[in-house]
Amino acid sequence: MANNVLEIDDPLQADNTDNLPALHHSPNGFSERFAYGFTKLLRFCADTFFAKRYGHRAIVLETVAAVPGMVGATLTHLRCLRRMVDDDGWIRTLMEEAENERMHLMTFVEIAQPSWFERMIILIVQWVFYVSFFILYLVSAKTAHRVVGYFEEEAVLSYTLYLDEIDAGRTENIPAPEIARHYWNLSDDATLRDVVIVVRQDEAHHRDVNHGLADQLDGRSFDPATVAAYPIHAPELKPEKLNG
Repeated sequence: MANNVLEIDDPLQADNTDNLPALHHSPNGFSERFAYGFTKLLRFCADTFFAKRYGHRAIVLETVAAVPGMVGATLTHLRCLRRMVDDDGWIRTLMEEAENERMHLMTFVEIAQPSWFERMIILIVQWVFYVSFFILYLVSAKTAHRVVGYFEEEAVLSYTLYLDEIDAGRTENIPAPEIARHYWNLSDDATLRDVVIVVRQDEAHHRDVNHGLADQLDGRSFDPATVAAYPIHAPELKPEKLNG
């Protein structure tokens, strides 16, 4: 099936504004209700454990968020090899998502250092989620992408609440880490608030892409023009002096 949802070099990427529509895909049918219920269960666990420690929440959850794109890309790659067909751009799309989520992690590690307990949580949760999502993708790629779409809806909400904490002065608006200024082409005086805004834009884009992929797999029509704009990212993931 053709990938009509995202082209990596789409002009939408040039739009790097602060405007962000609040979108929600209403679940319809067992598959989507399962995806939505599973997402809400994980949201409850995250809210219970992290409360308003959004920096630490981001570190743990981004280690999970970077998994689906890699799983989807791997299984799509293998399927295309078996069938000897083109991937219609899906592999590149999903790999870009996985890489982007990893850069979110590398950014927030600079902002909120995880504790040893959180590192243990990461090890356990990542492996459990990887195996579970891998199996889910084999059984129903449509449901897997819908899960990710709902994950990203919750991520947009979480980063919006993070912004509220910063704007209310309850979280210090510290300078943006160098890796973030480079990756998102931010100014030298960029702050944590600027970082959260572009991360939220990334998540909104992933939300719409995955809901779109799920719609395509379900045989529904999808308008690529409805995909949230993707912030411009640097071609090199880290500044040169950080690569040395």
